[in-house]
Amino acid sequence: MSSTVRLIRFPTALRAIAGPYSARRASSTLQNPKKDASVAHHHRSQTHHHHVSYSETDDAVPQLASQPIHRLSLADLVKHGRPPLSAEALLSSARFTLSLLPIRLAHRIQALRNLPYIVVSNPNIRRIYNNYQHSLSTLLPWQGRTISNLEDEIRFTEVLAELVQTHTDTIPILAKGFLECRKYISPAEVTRFLDQHLRARIGTRLVAEQHIALHYSSSPHFDPSSSPTPCPENPGYIGVIDTALRPASTIDSCGSFVADICELNYGVRPEWIINGNPDTTFAFVPMHLEYIITELLKNAFRATVENGMNKSPVEITIAPEPPSSISTPVTLSPPSISLGAFNRDHIQPLDDNAPGVTIRIRDRGGGISADVLPHIWSYSFTTFSENDDDNPPGAWSDDALSVISAASSGGSSIAGLGYGLPLSRAYAEYFGGGIAVQSLHGWGTDVYLRLKGVGRIE
Repeated sequence: MSSTVRLIRFPTALRAIAGPYSARRASSTLQNPKKDASVAHHHRSQTHHHHVSYSETDDAVPQLASQPIHRLSLADLVKHGRPPLSAEALLSSARFTLSLLPIRLAHRIQALRNLPYIVVSNPNIRRIYNNYQHSLSTLLPWQGRTISNLEDEIRFTEVLAELVQTHTDTIPILAKGFLECRKYISPAEVTRFLDQHLRARIGTRLVAEQHIALHYSSSPHFDPSSSPTPCPENPGYIGVIDTALRPASTIDSCGSFVADICELNYGVRPEWIINGNPDTTFAFVPMHLEYIITELLKNAFRATVENGMNKSPVEITIAPEPPSSISTPVTLSPPSISLGAFNRDHIQPLDDNAPGVTIRIRDRGGGISADVLPHIWSYSFTTFSENDDDNPPGAWSDDALSVISAASSGGSSIAGLGYGLPLSRAYAEYFGGGIAVQSLHGWGTDVYLRLKGVGRIE
């Protein structure tokens, strides 16, 4: 069997949600377009027979959507062991992934069907609906069978790669659709739908990307550099999870990027300082932390600059949680063989790893006014408007449409989509963390980001 499995290449998950930040991150992984086309053609020819008709998919949705969604944890994602996985562990990961995804997709299809018909008829909303139908149609043929050999696992991983690529631009497309339908659906209804939909999407995408990364970092197909999903050759990684993630490094990287945008838009470059325990590490998904920190720093830097407080650095405090005395360590089986950077001699138990961390971002940007504060968690709200008189707080903003378009095409606006803060909270809360905002209007804002890791890993 060939040691390299050719899959469709696609941008990282972050590109779909982080706008200009993702363009910077993805630029090193994007491949030659002609080569991409050939790989995509190869993929279609290999997996065409795995699709079922849309009528069969329609029939399957109610039954699948009636089943409960498994609550995904970081422990679920690392339970198959450290790379490189044995063939049996890799097959177990594929079977676990297959057990989750069809139910998750069916729930999303059913939720879209429950929207007002005139909303679902919008071309952008309909496109997302069709994408979910298509992805479910590629997974249904795998139900009722066991992924029992590496050939099956290869084909299944190709299906996952297509699924992740298909849903890359879900958020900006949904945003456009809901803005175009603002006469027919209220901001409150949009917030309720998106809060559930985008949280579900986090888990769906993560479980697919985790298996893809494990596939490329495991002995039967060992080739991390060819993975379309982040797959670092680093003994601290288990798939897309960094078991020794250092938040201070992520903050500095994201801070440099956001400061570049500020300098481009305002001609000034805000500064930041990190205090507390900057050497803290914990187990988390780097892409999620990068998105959250980027969005929070955008808000802090923008407020600092616009309030004329450029000489007051944004203060970031990192406080690790003490390991719980009652937490059960996650025990991982050792890798089956030694391959390059994944040498088992270099992998030590992380039994001093903190289970979580709290990060406070404090700015002197003037705080959040009382009329704006109640709306900051609404997906339909944006503070970016050329005509603030035309858009009272909490109302739909026509300018948001152009902001979203710029972000999805790699623009460099310092303003958000109106989605940054609520989506950051969704990422933080997914594994039991959260975001809290304390504002002193006229002075500044403190944002508390609490993240839960996977606890001790042995």
